[in-house]
Amino acid sequence: MARDTVHLQCTECKRRNYTAARNKKQQTTKLQFNKYCRFCRKHTPHKEV
Repeated sequence: MARDTVHLQCTECKRRNYTAARNKKQQTTKLQFNKYCRFCRKHTPHKEV
């Protein structure tokens, strides 16, 4: 399968809050989204781990 499940980690508190599906053949760079972190209680950048 080309799809891979990855975890997204908050850049401020370093907790893994979200999961995302990524096509490893087409998307070679790491994912980064601006998501809500319930531990920081604000929107922060989340990077793929």
